[in-house]
Amino acid sequence: MDDRVRGVLVTGASRGIGRAVAEGFAARGDRVAVHYGNSRVDAEQTLRGLPGDGHALVGGDLGDAQAATDVVAEAVSALGTVDVLVNNAAVAPTAATRHDITEVAYEDWVSIWRRTFDVNLFGAANVSWAVARHLIERGAAGSIVNVGSRGAFRGEPEHPAYGASKAALHAMGQSLAVALAPHGIAVSTVAPGFVATERQTAKLAGADGDAVRGQSPFGRVGTPAEVAAAVLYLASPEAVWSSGTILDVNGASHLR
Repeated sequence: MDDRVRGVLVTGASRGIGRAVAEGFAARGDRVAVHYGNSRVDAEQTLRGLPGDGHALVGGDLGDAQAATDVVAEAVSALGTVDVLVNNAAVAPTAATRHDITEVAYEDWVSIWRRTFDVNLFGAANVSWAVARHLIERGAAGSIVNVGSRGAFRGEPEHPAYGASKAALHAMGQSLAVALAPHGIAVSTVAPGFVATERQTAKLAGADGDAVRGQSPFGRVGTPAEVAAAVLYLASPEAVWSSGTILDVNGASHLR
């Protein structure tokens, strides 16, 4: 077991899975950079709730290539080092981003695809580049963990750009796992199913709630803490030999 204090950058840590991941690393004793895109107030709440000290708040739109590298530089400056990156920030499926091909206007189709990939794939790729180069320049081992999605495998007909971006994120993680292994950097991915985040409260309480819970033979949905536990494992020294993996965290709601 490696007991050293690590610097950890968690993107999209304002709420939900990102907040739970940040809390998990902080509880372990690591220093965490809490990243946010738009929700600074929520990110500040995450920061205030972290145990320990030495944590930091970093903001920036990861859909902007320069901002992505600036976020990493700011995290390194605040923490002293970044040893672990968790790529969690994403344009998520919502009513505003729904783009069923049979319904949506072409202009909206184009803009939603572009924005989704700018953040979910290109943003993660750019942040990963910056963290990987930081680790290589230091000659230090480290970990990158991507938060993908079950939707990459079973499809997202109402949000196809989301499903496609997560499938691409999975593939990127496996490519980087091979490229970075000689430098002692492990890269892996978790693929959650439906998770009870703040964003999903209304849906779970509404008419569709039972159907969503029924997707899993456990008769419930996942929790942010359960996804965070998988992320913490994959970022641990014990999980180096799992580099390249895509770990399903979906309560047997989708098997492949």
